[in-house]
Amino acid sequence: MSGAIAIFVKTPGRSAVKTRLASGPLGLGEVDARAWYLLAAMAVAAVARRAAADCKAQVYWAVAEADCLLHPMWRGLPTLAQGEGDLGARMGSVHSELVARHGSGVLLGADTPQLDPDSLRIALAWLPSGKLTLAPRLVIGPTEDGGFWLFGANQAVAMQHWQGVAYSQWDTAACFRAALAGYGEWLQLATHTDVDYPKDLLACAGALRQLVSPLPEQSALLSWMCRKEASGSAHAH
Repeated sequence: MSGAIAIFVKTPGRSAVKTRLASGPLGLGEVDARAWYLLAAMAVAAVARRAAADCKAQVYWAVAEADCLLHPMWRGLPTLAQGEGDLGARMGSVHSELVARHGSGVLLGADTPQLDPDSLRIALAWLPSGKLTLAPRLVIGPTEDGGFWLFGANQAVAMQHWQGVAYSQWDTAACFRAALAGYGEWLQLATHTDVDYPKDLLACAGALRQLVSPLPEQSALLSWMCRKEASGSAHAH
């Protein structure tokens, strides 16, 4: 088994998405925040597919709404239901399913479209190799705001560890790692800015520009952001 990636998404029009990005005097507004979210999700998926193809891994959409698994928006990748409960419970459920199906699992958000395939290749290669020594392996990608943009492990993590952490806090990643202290060997990836607020767009656009070989979906997102900036409704520069 060669691992899998699940990209966590909500379905615009069915659930609220990027409300903090939409609101405020510098916000994009609801329509453009939705548009940004979809473009970003497609960019993340493109990066995941590129890395997974090289590692013979599987990529899924992990969809928040159980009745949207077959929504045309998520066509192109197989889907998994996130399940019920808070974010920790849903991440734990999806991750356990990936491990059961594929031996190891990586969870991604949809709001760090500046990722490069190499980061995911490193994570995908690191996790299965731990099976050779029977030692659990874990990987995390921290965010500038204290959370994490990626988590992976080659064994399922007990649900109490997922649910014992306060998410969307300045110390979420640190607390999550502390909860899993002694569980296995960690690999930490590069820190990224996940886009939650209008101010985060600047860092995201800058990172997209610095990509040596951006994928078409990443270029499409950056072009969209620059057009919105030129019209005065986004902040890509």
